[in-house]
This record gives sequence, structure tokens and C-alpha cells, in this order.
Amino acid sequence: MNRNAIVFGSTGLVGSNLIRLLDENKNYAEIIAYMRNVQSSVQFKKLKVIELQKDFIIASNIDDVFICLGTTMKKAGSKSEFRAVDYELVVEVAQKAHAAGVKRLIVISSIGANPQSRNFYLRTKGEMEEAIKSINFELIAFVRPSLLLGKRTEFRFGEKLGIWLYRIFRFIFVGPLKKFRGIEAEDVAKAMIQLALTAKGTITVESEVLKQIADVYKP
Repeated sequence: MNRNAIVFGSTGLVGSNLIRLLDENKNYAEIIAYMRNVQSSVQFKKLKVIELQKDFIIASNIDDVFICLGTTMKKAGSKSEFRAVDYELVVEVAQKAHAAGVKRLIVISSIGANPQSRNFYLRTKGEMEEAIKSINFELIAFVRPSLLLGKRTEFRFGEKLGIWLYRIFRFIFVGPLKKFRGIEAEDVAKAMIQLALTAKGTITVESEVLKQIADVYKP
């Protein structure tokens, strides 16, 4: 197989792992990463970096689009700016991917995403999912990891605290709480590629199943 893929959000924790794994995967011939800061890009043999601009386009020869976009309220500065990234840009990518003839869309969302939630973050993620479900793809996979484990380039105090607490109290994440177990970002990336290669329809996959899928991943 010689697939071409695009990654949006390739500098984040999952996205950076995804770029590396796609570059190593025999099923992919070319990877395109849309970045706002092309100077920060890491070089791989299959990777082509394009600056992400407001009028970006998606080429007609792309098979799979991976969306790892996401920000934080602190970084965004306001609810409207947060929504501009986590809802508006994600949906715009999906719409342009469909118009370009892309067959498969794999999107990072969040555990607990719900358009009816009182929590602004979870409601935004849920509304994003609902908007994308109305677009016709061979595969739409919403990936809902819980606490992401791995080394970020940027410091997030709340996340670091959460990881520290998780490592201390991880023994309680059994039974109904099992789906809230932390998951390595690399495993999320592996599962996203495996879903692109094997899945069809519109599906939602949470951390526990993501780990199972990652365990059978082959480059």
C-alpha cells in the first residue's frame, strides 16, 4: 500500500509521535504536516511541511487525514479563541478533506465529549464530533484518550499534576474507572494509524480500547 496522509497538529504530544510512526510505516509513501511554525519542524524522509494559513487547501491525492489539533484555555486566552481551534478549525479541516476526496478521517477528541455537557471543554469537543458526523467519509474515527502520558515540549502544570496523582493512585482505575486510565501518547498514535488501515464507518474509541489496538499495531 502506498497511502498519502496529512497530519494537522503534528507538534503536539500525539501528533509528534504520529509523524514519526507514519514515517516508519511501510503503508505510507508521503506525509504532509500543516504547521503554523515551519521552522520548528523535525525532518523525516517522507515528510513534507506546509505552513498552515487561513486559505489552506488539501490536495486531491490524500487518502487519510489525521487531526490532532487542540489548545488549552490558558493558551487560547478566551472561550472564543479556544473554540476557533478545537471546533472551527477541526470542522474546517474535515470539510476540506471531504471536498478533496479524502476517504478516512481520524480525529482526536476527549473522553467525556458531549454536546450537552455543562463543561465548556467537553461541550465543544462533543459539538465538534456532531458536526463532523454529518460529513460522509469511508471512516470517521473519534479517538478519545484520557490522561495523556509522555514528555511534552511545553510545560502544563495541571497536566503534570494530573500525571503525578495518576501514578500514585493508578491502582483505583479498575472496573468502571478502567476507561480513565492514563495512556501513552505513542499508543494513541499507533491506534490512530491502525484504525486508518483497518476500520470503516463512524466509530468512537476510548483509552482502554485504544491501548488494545496499539498492542496489535505493526509498522
